[in-house]
Amino acid sequence: MQRYKSIISYDGSGFFGYQVQPNKRTVQFELETALAKMHKGEHIKVFASGRTDAGVHAKGQVIHFDSPLPISEEKWEIALNSLLPQDISVLSVIKADSSFHARFDTVGKEYRYVLQLSKMRDPFQRNFSVHYPYDLNIAAMKEASCFFIGTHDFTSFCSAKTEVEDRIRTIETIDFLQDNDFLTLRFVGNGFLYNMVRILTGTLLEVGLGKRKPEEMPDILVKVDRRFAGKTAPAQGLYLWKVFY
Repeated sequence: MQRYKSIISYDGSGFFGYQVQPNKRTVQFELETALAKMHKGEHIKVFASGRTDAGVHAKGQVIHFDSPLPISEEKWEIALNSLLPQDISVLSVIKADSSFHARFDTVGKEYRYVLQLSKMRDPFQRNFSVHYPYDLNIAAMKEASCFFIGTHDFTSFCSAKTEVEDRIRTIETIDFLQDNDFLTLRFVGNGFLYNMVRILTGTLLEVGLGKRKPEEMPDILVKVDRRFAGKTAPAQGLYLWKVFY
């Protein structure tokens, strides 16, 4: 039995998230369906670095699985891509140590949130960015984002449905990348809670609109209460960009 590590990308528009759900189309379901075809119907469980929600995309999701098939790494890529739907792509497959775990071995992740700031919406971008035709004070957003850098309890910035009790996370970087009509918020940290990037983004957008002041951010963190942070930004702007090991 050999363990394999794979980097995959997917357009999350047509999925109810990554994780298998009854009677729902998910990324994990499609991956395990393709592997079952290669293993004559045998179920091969796939483990990922983490879940993504419905509508959320991935540029560099990492998975692992075990297989007894004596197939080269290159042929794994070819075989899986031939069996997977067009909205999932296997970028690489390599042999991994038997102790490797896609989820538990992560030391950090990078997420990106893409906003389209043009006054006129682009219908071809509707699933891949969030149209936000409002004047934003990006300098104020950058000032507010500085308060999130470092190690904090991010309870105020995660969904009330978050299951984990330890909500202390470290954010290393929040960058603002501007390219013509697009603004991308880049978050790098040791881990992110359920909806954390989307809530941080929603709160920073409220700062950009003048609805909140940058200096309010430390108080929101201290309150450890979801009700005090901003709205959850829509799913389609979010990308799991890279996973670090």
